[in-house]
Amino acid sequence: MTPLRIRAIDWLRGLVIALMTVDHAGTIFDAAHLHGDNALRWVVGSPLPPGEFLTRWITHLCAPVFVLLAGASLALSAEKRKGQPGQTRFIVTRGLFILALDPLWMSLGFAKYDRFVFQVLYALGLSMVCMALLRRLSSRALLVGAAALTGLHELSDLWHPVEQPFHALWGYLFVGGPVFVRTVCAYPVVPWLAIMMAGWVLGRWFLEPRTQAQRARTLALLGLSLLGLFVVVRGLDGYGNWNLHREGPGLLQWLHVAKYPPSLSYVCLELGLGLGLLALFVWIDVPGRERPWLAPLSLFGASAFFYYLLHVHLMAGVQQVLGLDTHVDGLLRTWVAAGLTLAVLAGPCWLYRRYKAAHPDGWTRYV
Repeated sequence: MTPLRIRAIDWLRGLVIALMTVDHAGTIFDAAHLHGDNALRWVVGSPLPPGEFLTRWITHLCAPVFVLLAGASLALSAEKRKGQPGQTRFIVTRGLFILALDPLWMSLGFAKYDRFVFQVLYALGLSMVCMALLRRLSSRALLVGAAALTGLHELSDLWHPVEQPFHALWGYLFVGGPVFVRTVCAYPVVPWLAIMMAGWVLGRWFLEPRTQAQRARTLALLGLSLLGLFVVVRGLDGYGNWNLHREGPGLLQWLHVAKYPPSLSYVCLELGLGLGLLALFVWIDVPGRERPWLAPLSLFGASAFFYYLLHVHLMAGVQQVLGLDTHVDGLLRTWVAAGLTLAVLAGPCWLYRRYKAAHPDGWTRYV
């Protein structure tokens, strides 16, 4: 039987956590940190400095893969506790708890409560609430629904309500942006729910009997198919790019895709790369063989949510204590800060993982 804790998933999630740290370190320590992936605010003709752009671009992988793997882990966990009463209530309760952490806790780290942010935890938590019901659908229905939501999502751009509460509803569900005074939604739930639905199917698929080679080959083919679709959508440069079009033939222009809100080209590119990396990790995950060089990824992958709740506050606190000039460009400072943050939080993450393993049914189920 396939183990419910899959090392390849932890390795990939750990890689995502490390890349995410680079992105958030750039936000805090680098005044030139690039946010040119917002389709609603991009100014045509703006420069794309290669160093800043590529540092930001490699972190695009984080949110889609994190949500995909969250869906897979939820499916694996649900199978582990199949038949136990109260599972739907737990999924809804945990989802609401995760959602609430964005405005109540992460807004402190990201914005010092100058504004309230609804980011990946909002999208993740509300998607979990939806999955409490949607998980009863077949895998085929979930995949069709995920493809439809992703492919048709850009049509929501045809509706631009300005009066409340419809403006806020439009933002929270479809496009993000300012929704109320001092309130911003960066991750509208509908496109991210689609990715979680696909992740749930991925988790079910991992529970089916297959050889390691079969799994790796299938994941690689899926990844290549999505990358092929990305080339088509980005090449046509029309629908599917959420009005963030190529401004030239260069590679950076091809990679300059809309994350806010997530365009079809963005989703295909990042999930294609993510599934390719997962295929690689599955291929090297030989049962009974240790991979000590991947131990750091395993550590952070198994304690990803715990790490997420601490890392921004740690970096923001250090920046405040040291009084670093936030108006100075600092690409090198970004990478150094990210490395130090991972090193400092490795110990707490190790202790948390150990505690969670000893208390699998306690409060750690929520974190």
